[in-house]
Amino acid sequence: MNNIEHIAFAVRSLSNAIPLFEKLLGTPCYKTETVDTEKVKTAFFKTGESKVELLESLSEDGVIAKFIAKKGEGMHHVAFAVEDIEAEILRLKAEGFEFINEVPRKGADNKLICFLHPKSTNGILIELCQEMGR
Repeated sequence: MNNIEHIAFAVRSLSNAIPLFEKLLGTPCYKTETVDTEKVKTAFFKTGESKVELLESLSEDGVIAKFIAKKGEGMHHVAFAVEDIEAEILRLKAEGFEFINEVPRKGADNKLICFLHPKSTNGILIELCQEMGR
């Protein structure tokens, strides 16, 4: 794994959270994007070498809506950048890690993504991200 690509926070409302994070981080939101397959709208901020991602559910039955209903707004996952997501999946599976999805799919910010299951990572949701086009 190369570095922390981003840390993601589940929020009820991007319209409320974006101004808060702009003040907190001292930088503007540089991109919003809808990811229909994940039923979310995202907002991104650059902070140093990493990014912060805000996630708002587009559906009451979406993963983010369910997360907020259960745990409230807050940190959702940590994403690590990888050069070769398929090789990293194989490496981690050999190490005994379990995945929510073993087949990478298109995510936000021009990335291929997959998630490790929190039951194999001490309760932390981990995302692997590979820049598309590699």
